[in-house]
Amino acid sequence: MIFREALVDDIKQIQIVRNSVTENTLSNPALVTDEDCKEFLTVRGKGWVCEVDQKIVGFSIADLVENNIWALFVRPDLEKQGIGKQLQQLMLDWYFNQTNTTVWLGTSPNTRAELFYRKSGWAEVGAHGKDEIKFEMSHAEWTAIRGN
Repeated sequence: MIFREALVDDIKQIQIVRNSVTENTLSNPALVTDEDCKEFLTVRGKGWVCEVDQKIVGFSIADLVENNIWALFVRPDLEKQGIGKQLQQLMLDWYFNQTNTTVWLGTSPNTRAELFYRKSGWAEVGAHGKDEIKFEMSHAEWTAIRGN
C-alpha cells in the first residue's frame, strides 16, 4: 500500500472509488464533478490517496474553506485493513497544521462510517441536513488522540 498526496491526474480513479461505495452513496453521481474534485484538491484544501498495485483504492479530502472533511472513502472490498484510518490521520495532521479551527463532517446514520468516526474520537454534535449526523473534531481532541 502506498499513501501519498492526491493529484489532479488521480481524479478519474477517485471518482471510481467514490461511486463504488455501498453506503453514503450519491443520489446522482453527476452532482460531484471532476471540476469539483479539482477545486477541493487545489484551491479549497488537499487530498490523499491509497494505492494498491498502482490503482487508487481509497482517498480523503479536507476543505479549509468550510472547515470540513469533504470526503473519506475506501473501496468496499478493502475495508477493515487500516486504509481509512491512515487516510484520516494524514488528512487531519495536515488540516491541524494549517488551522486550529474545529473540523466537521456529516455522514449517514447506522453505517460503518458512523461507527468508524465514533471509534476515531469524533464527537456527535447534532444533525447535518435532513439525513446525516454531524461530527466534529477539535485540534485539542486530535492532539490528545495522536499523543502529540
